Amino acid sequence: MKLFYRQLRREFIVMFESLEEVANPLVFLFLGITLFALGTGGSSEALRDYAPAIIWVLVLLANLLSLEGLFRRDYEDGTLEQVVLLARPGFLPILAKVTAHWLFSGLAMTILAPLAALILYLPGSALPVLLTTLLVGTPALSLIGSVGAALTVGLRRGGVLLALLVLPLYVPVLIFGAGAVLQQMGGMDTAGQIYWLLVISMVSLTITPFAVQAALKIALEQS
Repeated sequence: MKLFYRQLRREFIVMFESLEEVANPLVFLFLGITLFALGTGGSSEALRDYAPAIIWVLVLLANLLSLEGLFRRDYEDGTLEQVVLLARPGFLPILAKVTAHWLFSGLAMTILAPLAALILYLPGSALPVLLTTLLVGTPALSLIGSVGAALTVGLRRGGVLLALLVLPLYVPVLIFGAGAVLQQMGGMDTAGQIYWLLVISMVSLTITPFAVQAALKIALEQS
């Protein structure tokens, strides 16, 4: 586990040195929420009904925005080759990178979600469910997205391809995440939706580090 913590510490240092890149997804999230609020004329009824879908879609897109740089910097300076080929076990540094990505994107957006909910007039009773779904579901976004980032790391303009690869895989997370909040607003039980989000995140945690490792090896061999 020392390898994991050393890599995680390195990721923290790199992210603090490039705070503008870290802030971009958060800025995008609140710009999107502001535009939705302005587009509906500030109607509390319209915003309240669509608030869970708006928040989840923007969280998903903000997460996607931050994925392209997940491995790019290390790929360009040669660090990625050392991490993938020399580290034993090789999946630990990858897991550390994905963990750091989630902390600065998924967890950060979860912490800021109450402010987004306030702007969109989301009922206070639905806020705990929203926070729970984000906390449980956003790790899956970072894990699944890391596979797409690894597959496109060697491409100069891989952003569009990355979106095409990742967005279809994000759909179940979006459905269960927004659906749980909507069900809570309708007075229905939300446990099933939250459990499915947890299952997706756990399965992703089990599979994706090894898939990322294999994808990075292919990208390095073709570079």
